[in-house]
Amino acid sequence: MLPNQRRERIIELLKEDGSAKVADLARLFKVTEVTIRQDLEKLESEDLIIKEHGGATLKNVEDQVKSFSLAHQENLDKKEIIAQKCIEFIEDGDTIILDSGSTTTEIAKKIKISGIKNLTVITNALNIALLLGTGLDIDVIMTGGEFKPPTLSLTGQKAADFFKGLNVQKLFLATAGISLKSGLTYPSISDIVVKKAMIDAAEVTYLVADSTKIGKSALASLGALSLIDYIITDSGIEEKHISVFKDNEIEIIIAKNL
Repeated sequence: MLPNQRRERIIELLKEDGSAKVADLARLFKVTEVTIRQDLEKLESEDLIIKEHGGATLKNVEDQVKSFSLAHQENLDKKEIIAQKCIEFIEDGDTIILDSGSTTTEIAKKIKISGIKNLTVITNALNIALLLGTGLDIDVIMTGGEFKPPTLSLTGQKAADFFKGLNVQKLFLATAGISLKSGLTYPSISDIVVKKAMIDAAEVTYLVADSTKIGKSALASLGALSLIDYIITDSGIEEKHISVFKDNEIEIIIAKNL
């Protein structure tokens, strides 16, 4: 991996976790701690992070948490279209899992005004829980786990353990990148165990991802595309990617403009 690519991945990770230790980054990227410190110095010089003793934090993460805003706000128009389509697959009386993320947050916003009754939502996202928690026809259940400031979510083994023994109808799963070679990928390793547990607990898994994420890979792989049943995306998806999903027997649901 080239230095520029490694630094990009470090930023992606910090946008998920908020902070990281030099020793952990060195182990993750299989380089020396000296190399990681040089990477962090470069990123700090570009005003992207704040170096601290033994590690680094994402710049402005404290302000972001105070304002309860998510780090990933790109392509919100596509995410809103996808979210509206997802509502068609949620019925009165369902129990669903909403993964953390900006697209699933848009789904939560649509649920709030949808009129769906007797819905139970299980989530690891604090912002989604607060958004839906006041709804009279919505029961919200939160996982435990370690707090990740940029994504306002709970992660790690404790979050994963929450799903043991559960059986829910539907999971709406987020992703950072989708490719034939790497499958479903994420910037943070701590999320992998949680998302696997979500998939195991759900009868049907809907992957919700805007078209810009298709054909891209992040740091950690969750597994093959066969883990999901459907992908809900926008009309920007390329034909070559449609063929890949069809070859893997994954049904593609394309959300049209509102």
